[in-house]
Amino acid sequence: MEEQEQQDSGFAGLVGRYMRVREAVPGRLIGTIQEPLASSVAGIRDLFKSRGMVAYVSRSAQEHEVAYGYAPVLQPARRWVNLVLFLATILTTLLVGAFQLGHNPLAHPLELFYGLPFSASIILILGSHELGHYFVARRLGVDATLPYFLPVPHPMTGTMGAFIRIRSAVPSKGALVKVGLAGPLVGFLVALPVTLIGLRFSTVVDKQAGQGIQLGSSIIFWLLSQVWHPNLAPGKDLMLHPVAFAGWLGFFVTALNLLPAGQLDGGHIAYAVLGRFRKAFGWVVVALLALAGYFWLGWPFWALLIVLFGLRHPRPLDDLTPLTRTEALLAALGLLLLILTFMPAPFGGARF
Repeated sequence: MEEQEQQDSGFAGLVGRYMRVREAVPGRLIGTIQEPLASSVAGIRDLFKSRGMVAYVSRSAQEHEVAYGYAPVLQPARRWVNLVLFLATILTTLLVGAFQLGHNPLAHPLELFYGLPFSASIILILGSHELGHYFVARRLGVDATLPYFLPVPHPMTGTMGAFIRIRSAVPSKGALVKVGLAGPLVGFLVALPVTLIGLRFSTVVDKQAGQGIQLGSSIIFWLLSQVWHPNLAPGKDLMLHPVAFAGWLGFFVTALNLLPAGQLDGGHIAYAVLGRFRKAFGWVVVALLALAGYFWLGWPFWALLIVLFGLRHPRPLDDLTPLTRTEALLAALGLLLLILTFMPAPFGGARF
């Protein structure tokens, strides 16, 4: 105990140039961080990092708190798992893409290659989304894994998407915005040309009730469809080419990820923007999703998932420094992307 007190007292002295320490208790320093806040916080973090430790800086009542400890030792990532899942997702999406074009690779294996347009398109969009997260995270000093793809025998998609694991704390609220937005933004930008190409090969057909799956249309998908198929005549509908359907899925995934709650990409941004109001706002989002079940029963399921995974959010190392103007604009861009890609009724025939 005496040794621990000496260590805490020693850290209180070391941070003296950045913080007026009022109290030093095991693993915590409480006091007032000196202005300019951003540089003082950076100095405190660097001081602990040089000693193999990690420090979380936050507000405690009317004061500041530095919680510190030794950084966890991370095991090397098992990249063979990423590769196996990636190859399996290629197979499942090839199967789905071939069936979409009326082929049966289970009976005629070589017909599997008819699934290439859909498989390449959806993997490109999902992979770009996750690599956007990955490269921005690594650039900001965050330990992140390569993407894990999720192959499933779903007859419409062949996959449940992909994800990366963040294995270390994010340095600041601004970094949360950048990492959170990077994936949806890159995926959105890739989905734009993919969708345009797919719509070029989509065909106008007579609308027949009960045939096919009626898909809703986000604002951005409707705008893109007007490029090749403006002002469809009454009684007509658009039969999407598998590449266009991959683009539609890309926009849908973007909207899901940007929901501003929990551990989703939008939840990262909401944490950075809303501060102590974030949890109450998260419950509002959950309630709205439950009500949106009137349009699509999948929304209450997503509300349940958000609650099960938790509305709490891992805090960044620096929970004090406010967002810069650029970071605030990036957060606003995330909201714009959500508006452009969100569909109240993604399945069930809703149209703008």
